[in-house]
Amino acid sequence: MIVTIVSYLMLMVCVLVGVAFVTLLERKILGYIQIRKGPNKLGILGLLQPFSDAVKLFVKEQNSPVMSNFLPYYLSPVFGLFVALILWSVIPYDLGLVNFDMGVLFFLCCLSLGVYPLMSAGWASNCKYSLLGSLRAVAQTISYEVSLALILLSYVFLVSSFSFMELSRYQEMMWFIWLTFPLSMVWLGSCLAEMNRTPFDFAEGESELVSGFNTEYSSGGFVLIFMAEYVSILFMSSVATLLFLGGSVLSLGFYMKLVMVSFAFIWARGTLPRLRYDKLMYMAWKSFLPMSLNFLIFFMGMKLILV
Repeated sequence: MIVTIVSYLMLMVCVLVGVAFVTLLERKILGYIQIRKGPNKLGILGLLQPFSDAVKLFVKEQNSPVMSNFLPYYLSPVFGLFVALILWSVIPYDLGLVNFDMGVLFFLCCLSLGVYPLMSAGWASNCKYSLLGSLRAVAQTISYEVSLALILLSYVFLVSSFSFMELSRYQEMMWFIWLTFPLSMVWLGSCLAEMNRTPFDFAEGESELVSGFNTEYSSGGFVLIFMAEYVSILFMSSVATLLFLGGSVLSLGFYMKLVMVSFAFIWARGTLPRLRYDKLMYMAWKSFLPMSLNFLIFFMGMKLILV
């Protein structure tokens, strides 16, 4: 038990350090996409920039809106980061950590919990812009979670196991991305929508909502919300790698693939314009959902025929 707890705490520290450098990677990539350098002043190639940003944000003044609901206002960002970090326990490390036989179910349960910090952060701020932003974010997250769940169920039927370890083991000879390329693209799109990233960042629509549900947050609360977002990006990249690109979690190749998937998320931000708002639910219910349902029925039928 003690070894498991210590291993998990070490993993959390590594994830949070990784998050710092993902922000640097994002700013560098966006810089080169826009034909500029990005951060390059602090340390070699700007490597110390994330730590400078963290210090700056945490020492800023913490504002507390007079009309906010004090307890949920302060606890929502903490709970959001906690849910994002607890998800990492499903990654199937061979040693030291918990190995879930029902990892896919635990992943879906924790993913569903992610809407509550969004909702309570917007509501507790007691500001109409924050509330509108949180309602948008919750509606979008729930809609695209359906597609994510159905895609995962397709692979559960294929592998006949809820374990992420089994999913990666089945891909020793051939990656699932070659077998089900359309489904992997739907997964990537659903992940972008799930995390409120471009081109689905309607919760942060600057022109009409002024940054969405986190309008009233500053200093530490703001940092925790965006740390939760980047922890989710890293986690969804690792799940996508496990699901479509296989490989052992303890190999170097796994982390190279993880960085490539994270790069794809950032590349989408630098390249794609924001969708028109009425297209958002159209994509969720009339594009992604039918395709993931069709693949699920196909896998179920194939399993019945072959078994």
